[in-house]
Amino acid sequence: MSFYSCLIVMLGGALGTLARYVVTVLTIPYSRAMPWGTILAINTVGSLLIAFFASLTVESSRYAASDNLRLFVMVGLCGGYTTFSSFSLQTLDLMRAGAWGRAMLTVVASVLLCVGAAAIGHLGATRLVR
Repeated sequence: MSFYSCLIVMLGGALGTLARYVVTVLTIPYSRAMPWGTILAINTVGSLLIAFFASLTVESSRYAASDNLRLFVMVGLCGGYTTFSSFSLQTLDLMRAGAWGRAMLTVVASVLLCVGAAAIGHLGATRLVR
């Protein structure tokens, strides 16, 4: 871990966090009863992107990327953009409000959609690599 790699991660994290904020604000109208902005626009898209980029840029790929670029995108950008801490807090808030059905739907939808998006990202990248 070098000072330069830390700067790269910080820059990616700042951009990812800004993107998350913008998407959160834009999806507020759709996220009143359920946190759809977090589930779909942030965690699902972020899961797809991180898996796609990771699979596309592995060392053995024709699209191999430097460690610094991978740190920037995967740790910084995606790490700042996709946070399951928000998912956890929103789910807890639903449970505390007595909305157990919506809380469980949030958990199931998040897990299924995000893992599915990661699989799609991986498949898309592996097809491009071939």
